Amino acid sequence: MRVISGSLKGRKIHPPNNIPTRPTTDFAKTGLFNILTNNFDFTEISFLDLFAGTGSISFEMGSRGCPRIVSIENDFKCAGFISQTKTEWKLPIDIIKMDVFKFLNNCNEKFDLIFADPPYLLSNIDLLPELILTTKKLLKPDGWLILETSNKHKFPEHPHLFRVKNYGEIHFHIFTTEPVPVQTTKSSE
Repeated sequence: MRVISGSLKGRKIHPPNNIPTRPTTDFAKTGLFNILTNNFDFTEISFLDLFAGTGSISFEMGSRGCPRIVSIENDFKCAGFISQTKTEWKLPIDIIKMDVFKFLNNCNEKFDLIFADPPYLLSNIDLLPELILTTKKLLKPDGWLILETSNKHKFPEHPHLFRVKNYGEIHFHIFTTEPVPVQTTKSSE
């Protein structure tokens, strides 16, 4: 794993061997950030990283100049690794060691971009879009929620689903704050 762009481009990410994560591949991360670069000015947004794991996505946002990054991770070793790396690399990441659902239920801050990479076997993955978009309304206007899943999770009828991008077994579901008109094609490429 490495940082693919920005001020830290090329820096290798070396998490401990025994942490319970499944990091987003460099291939999928590159594809995702190509989409994001065309839609957001990273230096002007706030970012929430749910199930932060190794911190790879948070580090990428920090490398690209994002001034407000909040990383939520419940695993002690993962949170410690993110904390150590953010200090070493001087990144503006606030790390909160907490269960993601507990955090979401108590959060009142709105974000421009929310990325969620839950464990693929998590039983309540399908609850995340509704909780973030409708119940808690944690996105700012024109904000995006990106939910990374395996191909087992689909949201074809979700009114806020804007787009789905596939990178091998990884699926990024992109949701927007406003419902998407029915005639809009929710492409899966």
